Amino acid sequence: MKWDRLYDEVEQVNVRFVGIATDYHRYDFAIMYTNMFFGKAMVICMQTGRSTLLSLDDTQEPEPIMKAFHIKHKEDAEEVASFLREELPSVTIVEQY
Repeated sequence: MKWDRLYDEVEQVNVRFVGIATDYHRYDFAIMYTNMFFGKAMVICMQTGRSTLLSLDDTQEPEPIMKAFHIKHKEDAEEVASFLREELPSVTIVEQY
């Protein structure tokens, strides 16, 4: 099988581990800050292993948070989005191409 390597980067990254509790659930997140991902942070839910790339813009509405982490209660998603708005850096999104 022939494949083309698109990239192979090694980088020291900053990872932050944060736990929060809402009225319905506890959330433990790992937030990775890196030069990859075009300016977005990788947010990983430690309970489910679900991850997504997020910028501040992505946290303005609860629906993307609900979908990414399979959150059932809109109120929970709003609280998680509010928390992430405080934690994610304000950076300019870099164009991919």
